[in-house]
Amino acid sequence: MEKHNQTVLNEFIFMGITHRPDLQFPFFGLFLIIYLISVVGTLGMIILTKVDSRLQTPMYFFLKHLAFTDLGYSTTVGPKMLISFIVEENTISYYLCATQGAFYIMFIISELFILSAMSYDRYVAIYNPLLYPVIMSQRVCYMLVAVPYLYSTFVSLTVTINIFSLSFCGYNVISHFYSDCVPLLTLLCSNTHEIELMILIFSVFNLISSLLIVLVSYLLILVAIIRMNSAEGRHKAFSTCGSHLTVATVFYGTLIFMYVQPESSHSFDTVKVASVFYTLIIPMLNPLIYSLRNKDVKYALHRIWKKLCNTFS
Repeated sequence: MEKHNQTVLNEFIFMGITHRPDLQFPFFGLFLIIYLISVVGTLGMIILTKVDSRLQTPMYFFLKHLAFTDLGYSTTVGPKMLISFIVEENTISYYLCATQGAFYIMFIISELFILSAMSYDRYVAIYNPLLYPVIMSQRVCYMLVAVPYLYSTFVSLTVTINIFSLSFCGYNVISHFYSDCVPLLTLLCSNTHEIELMILIFSVFNLISSLLIVLVSYLLILVAIIRMNSAEGRHKAFSTCGSHLTVATVFYGTLIFMYVQPESSHSFDTVKVASVFYTLIIPMLNPLIYSLRNKDVKYALHRIWKKLCNTFS
């Protein structure tokens, strides 16, 4: 049944994370620190993998693009969320809301498939190290990031255009802290069955296909490691996968928690907590995980720091 009393909306109002006045400034300070750490970490990772000659390998090429997508969706959501803590009514224009939603979808989907590409890269490096430079050529690496960017842009524009081409009712309060599909659908006057089905198909395909690539890659990696005769070789193989496996587990675990929980326990409050985790916490954690667990990154940071100290001393 279609809803009535449709009207032209010029702006939307975000409900934000909390309505409690005593939590506004503590949350603002907390999330500002988290956002700044994530920006410094992701930008630092992008710059580090760009300027250090020893990090000019396929693994760090993908890591650079992972940091770029982390920076992309955290910046798409973070600044607007921070504003909600210091203003009485956090509004966003109609077209800016559509733009935010489109970029958010694009970066999230890109991250899913870049994580998949990284797992395939690790599989090739461990299963066939002698042919690794040939298989993971520069052309192949560019293709493995270009396809996710193009596909995610297509999905993003398809979903966003379909939502914003429908009619909204007079109520313009979004029960979230950013422009997400599900809260926007509740504001539509038109029949939402088709767009809901489209979002469901895209979501299931993106999550399952990308996760399947990760699982199959790591299953083959595990088989290759078990077949290794040397304990040192097994340890080295595990260490090269540790950072990516940690990042992938946290990211997919959060998404699965959000979308595969029972309907009875599903609420916007739960969605908000999970959304905060993967839009702000994960982009902050990823550079830290790669910095703390990866010797190459630590050595590169040490070399850059030493150069800076010598420059200014």
